[in-house]
Amino acid sequence: MSNALVIEDDQVTAEIIVAELQRHGFSSKWAATGRDGLALAIAGGYDAITLDRMLPDFDGLTIVSTLRSLGIQTPVLMISALSDVDERVLGLRAGGDDYLTKPFSAVEMVARLDALLRRTAADPSNPHLSCGNLRLDLVEHKLTRNDEDIQLLPTEFKLLNFLMRSAGQLVTRTMLFEGVWGYHFDPGTNIIDVHIGRLRKKLESDKDSPVIHTIRGAGYVLATKK
Repeated sequence: MSNALVIEDDQVTAEIIVAELQRHGFSSKWAATGRDGLALAIAGGYDAITLDRMLPDFDGLTIVSTLRSLGIQTPVLMISALSDVDERVLGLRAGGDDYLTKPFSAVEMVARLDALLRRTAADPSNPHLSCGNLRLDLVEHKLTRNDEDIQLLPTEFKLLNFLMRSAGQLVTRTMLFEGVWGYHFDPGTNIIDVHIGRLRKKLESDKDSPVIHTIRGAGYVLATKK
């Protein structure tokens, strides 16, 4: 049974979240304030956290950034009435793993938590991903290629993490929006193209074979060979 922490100041919303979590086999704990929620999250013992973006005492961004600065990597689903893209980006850049806007479907909320748990599941005895000559350290957030360190920005790390978990398989743009940025596909933005381009420059040189292949009109494939 997965254990979730619900940080939400609105009692009605919290009751909806807790009830739906229980229906799907989660054990849950409710914190009505950001201060209490942060203390519980730091104490640990939770597989996932739902976090209200706007709380009367501690802002949700402050809470998630504090957790990440302490090295606490518990998956966080941020929930907010603020739905524009800039707010979503702020939440994800602060350290949130996914972003859900109010009003929301309780079923979708649980589905997103399940997806976060699947995505972040790893063998603690071997906290690395390997693909060809790439090795990604999931604990230290470090990448090496042929034993050479490559510096990644947080979003680049998330993007490569997602691609490496699906190495050799087609990853669509919609999947990347959902899995890396946490929001639905927006055909009007080039955010994926920008980050893929930056990642390619770090992973590839003129003498190297392409690492990230573009499948025109479909998405991307991470090569599995050196």
